Amino acid sequence: MRSYILNNIEIGERIREIRKKQGMSREAFSEMINISEIFLGQIERGERSLSITTLASISFATGVSTEYILFGVSENNTTMKKIINILEKSPDNMREYVYKILLSSFSFFKSNKEESKK
Repeated sequence: MRSYILNNIEIGERIREIRKKQGMSREAFSEMINISEIFLGQIERGERSLSITTLASISFATGVSTEYILFGVSENNTTMKKIINILEKSPDNMREYVYKILLSSFSFFKSNKEESKK
């Protein structure tokens, strides 16, 4: 089972990207998913969280998976599919080991990215 941390700013950015790829204004998109234009703006800026109903409406109306909207996980990511396939066939202790390696690597790259900004 995967665990993710929700980030409202990233979710909002993905929703804005989806809306723009659909060629829709904020007004038209908000009407389509049955929320106010103001609320959609707040979601897109990461100021507010979206409900499950709104998430489902966006997914249904656009054909974009909820997993992508919430976590940025693309269904077409073949590398991710390969990793998941390997992990699904692995014993739990191996999954935990791989998780720790990934977490450590993520922390390392994040700290190096922050250091390079200084």
